Amino acid sequence: MRKFLPLISLILFFSCQNEPQVSTPKFLKIAGETMGTTYHITYEDELGRNFKKEMDSILVEINQAVSTYISDSEISKLNQAKENEEVKMGEHFKQIVISSDIVFESTNGYFDPTVMPLVNYWGFGYTDKKAVLKTDSSAVDSLKEFIGWEKIITGTIEYSTNDLPVIHDYISKKNTNTQLDFSANAKGYAVDVLANFFQEKNSKNYLVEIGGELRTKGKNAQGKLWTTAINTPKINAQLTDYEAIIKINNKAIATSGNYRNFHEVNGEWYGHEINPKTGFPEKSNLLSVTIMADDCMSADAYATAMMVMGLEKSKALAEKLNNIDAFFIFANEAGELETFYTKGFEGTIVK
Repeated sequence: MRKFLPLISLILFFSCQNEPQVSTPKFLKIAGETMGTTYHITYEDELGRNFKKEMDSILVEINQAVSTYISDSEISKLNQAKENEEVKMGEHFKQIVISSDIVFESTNGYFDPTVMPLVNYWGFGYTDKKAVLKTDSSAVDSLKEFIGWEKIITGTIEYSTNDLPVIHDYISKKNTNTQLDFSANAKGYAVDVLANFFQEKNSKNYLVEIGGELRTKGKNAQGKLWTTAINTPKINAQLTDYEAIIKINNKAIATSGNYRNFHEVNGEWYGHEINPKTGFPEKSNLLSVTIMADDCMSADAYATAMMVMGLEKSKALAEKLNNIDAFFIFANEAGELETFYTKGFEGTIVK
């Protein structure tokens, strides 16, 4: 059964102010900065151990693998490499490549990390963030020649007899000008790595959040399921403006939308979600996608892909995927905002 709800949108980390805060030595909170945003972690530890040092160390490792802002990171080395030049991959890079391959295939290429040259062209990448003053179709077409996941992974990923990807330690690309951008799934991956750290420490209850993307286990200090707020989907809305609160039961949540990261040029707005098939920022009536999954990297990637795919294709894909549920906010023909969600979100709305 599908339902329509009042307007709700982008996910963010939220601590319900109406809920009494219980002080307990077993639950600790740590926070910091990473990946151009912030992270917040709340976890239970019987020994009262503070793991901030470990968290920061892990995040430095991940950034050294996948940050395009670090000149000697693994992804930067590949982006700077010439065609057929092999670059060694560490475990973090390998895991993101494996996941990217799976999502690329299941979305029919709407999720494509080789979109980096186009992201830079439109002013949302690691180059100077300058809005395009005049669109140039010929320039976009030229850049599209460098786009295509097959240009990156050909000869790198094999499939075993059970159809699971097996990846080697080196990666190369067919075209020198092809570049990778893992901004659509790196934060989700980092959330998973930190969450797995607490799994290994036998923490029964935790919430790990980076830039609004999160993964939970168990319950909070009040003995209730973790909750998160969903933003009011307006360009001028404050981060504290929300329309609903959902509870999360041992799941990961990630959201993608265009109305907080865009350029406006001569009355036209250009969002940061670039369609790799057209080369242009995607414009549709789909305003926001929230994905709930078992892992945050998948949730992150599918949220991005579905924003590019549009509402109807995304609905069809969500029906096919296992352990993936989607929450869509879109504008109807009258320009009014509506919400559509799949079965997994039923019963999660608490306010």
